[in-house]
Amino acid sequence: MREGSILLSLALLGALAACGEAKDTKTVEAKTPECPAMPKQDYAWIPGATFAMGADAHLPEEGPARDATVAGFWIATHEVTNAEFAEFVKATGYKTLAEQDPPKLPGAPPEMLIPGSAVFTAPTDGNPNWWRWVVGAEWRHPAGPDTNIDGRGRDPVVQIGYDDALAYAKWKGKALPSEEQWELAAATGGADRNVPVDKDGKPLANYYQGAFPARDLGTDGFTGRAPVACFPADQHGVHDLIGNVWEWTTSKAGGESNVIKGGSFLCAANYCARYRPAARQFQERSLGTDHIGFRLIDTARPAPAAPVPDKR
Repeated sequence: MREGSILLSLALLGALAACGEAKDTKTVEAKTPECPAMPKQDYAWIPGATFAMGADAHLPEEGPARDATVAGFWIATHEVTNAEFAEFVKATGYKTLAEQDPPKLPGAPPEMLIPGSAVFTAPTDGNPNWWRWVVGAEWRHPAGPDTNIDGRGRDPVVQIGYDDALAYAKWKGKALPSEEQWELAAATGGADRNVPVDKDGKPLANYYQGAFPARDLGTDGFTGRAPVACFPADQHGVHDLIGNVWEWTTSKAGGESNVIKGGSFLCAANYCARYRPAARQFQERSLGTDHIGFRLIDTARPAPAAPVPDKR
């Protein structure tokens, strides 16, 4: 079942990518900024509220706006990193979906009978496909065997399927957020409902500046994944809810898919523009990519005894 839905997912990812028309795939080298120290707090309290979910929808699947009531909860201040996931694998010997032998289904392309995952590659005249199945792509080698995460322990872990994220959460005694919880955190944390920039136009998140996929200007300092918590925290003290990598939620989207939230470094104004609280996309649960990660919520920690001060 996994391979059949992966084939469909790759086709859908290609269709989503086709909304860009540019053929020039040049990028520029961004001068990587020096990131501040990791946040001192591991979790931030999100006060419960009734809010307008899907507010300011830009795409049909985001609206119409509807009231959602969510109890208060603790959310991780940053996405799970390569270093943190490595600790889990070292302690448990866990193998992610991308590392396991796929089912040998009739009609599957030969390369998809070997462990691997989906990797974004800018299209060329010789190969117009934007998403490709890359043999050997997994969390240690996000874009294939010729890549690695050496020196990238602070980057968000990617090539993680939904069950992989659940397994890590269970090991930590935590959980994944629902779509409602995730959107409440982003919407009340001060995330811009349009483009994540400050009053001077400076990017407040890791997303694609320029016309996708023609040219990534790298104005935010990155043309790929950024280390977690490089960008300023929101009003709750949470980093990177918007941009960097998509994040898994527990909310089902029909069939074999769940809702992912937040957009990624590949989101541009002319492309998906899903770097907004209301934005959502659907991802097949057994397929990780090199731009999907996750963060946790803490369901066991008691609510704070007093109101949490504004982090601004």
